[in-house]
Amino acid sequence: MGDLKKLSIILSGAMLVLVGGFGLFKWFQNGIVDLNAIFAGALALGFLFNSLTWGDMQGEKATDELDMHIKTQSAKIGYFVLMILALLILFISEGVVNFNEIKNIPLAVVVCLSLAVLPVTEFFYSKRFR
Repeated sequence: MGDLKKLSIILSGAMLVLVGGFGLFKWFQNGIVDLNAIFAGALALGFLFNSLTWGDMQGEKATDELDMHIKTQSAKIGYFVLMILALLILFISEGVVNFNEIKNIPLAVVVCLSLAVLPVTEFFYSKRFR
């Protein structure tokens, strides 16, 4: 393991621990969930996994065919996982299954858009090669 990869893992791990600790402190101290800490924690978690996978926080070291295949497949799987999680969050937060009873319209729009984004993107991207 190279020195840059070690440094990247240590820094991103430390950032995740610090942000997570700060978020937990605010939660226990004030009884509120700090969305800034959740956002920064998600970034730190992404940096950590990029460091573990590619050796740097940006994750831009994909050079060969296997690396490109990993990025393509993980992006597609990640899209479907995000789509399912958005749908679950919508149903859990609203507590209903009937779409006419949903009060959180922006989240419902995001869930509906998530169903169409991949096919539309694939259609327009395929036009580049046909």
